[in-house]
Amino acid sequence: MFYYIEGTLVLTEPSAAILDNSGIAYRLAISANTLAGIGSKNGTKVRLYTYLVVKEDAIELIGFKDTEELAAFKMLITVSGIGAKSALSVLSFMSPEKFALAVTTADTKAISKAQGIGAKTAARVVLELKDKISKEISADGGNVLDFGTDSPNNKFSDAQNTLLVLGYSRSEVLTVLRGIDTTAMELEDIIKAALKKFGG
Repeated sequence: MFYYIEGTLVLTEPSAAILDNSGIAYRLAISANTLAGIGSKNGTKVRLYTYLVVKEDAIELIGFKDTEELAAFKMLITVSGIGAKSALSVLSFMSPEKFALAVTTADTKAISKAQGIGAKTAARVVLELKDKISKEISADGGNVLDFGTDSPNNKFSDAQNTLLVLGYSRSEVLTVLRGIDTTAMELEDIIKAALKKFGG
């Protein structure tokens, strides 16, 4: 329905921001990361990418400071038992990059540190999102699993999966990663280097 809303920041709350756009004030639920990203100075111009949640008893607009956080949110709410509130809790605790890294490296302990996310839920997040990423890679057909297996830890594969979680296409990811020495770098540094190339 809405791709993003751009307007003047009227008010911030611990988990929400109110934007005035042409005389209409929109209240958007946000994560702590988005709150930190937009600041709390009233009167500043802010753009938030949006996702509309429709429930039986309520309609809620969620706001994100960038498309990476939005992509991570969309991934999270596909997991059984994870709703918008839980997804925002995870993204309040960790950035989209750290979340994606936790999923691809099966770091359930990191995910379970988010408020309201237990060990079983964190394990389910890892299991279901890893499966989804694998299906997306396979759906592209052919040689998409040719990850440069000379890396003993298959860091190329982990980096690719992480970037896919953040919403980049397989072709974009492969192009960027082929220009990075993935065998000599740690996984987190590979992802940081790739995001710089993407302009993030």
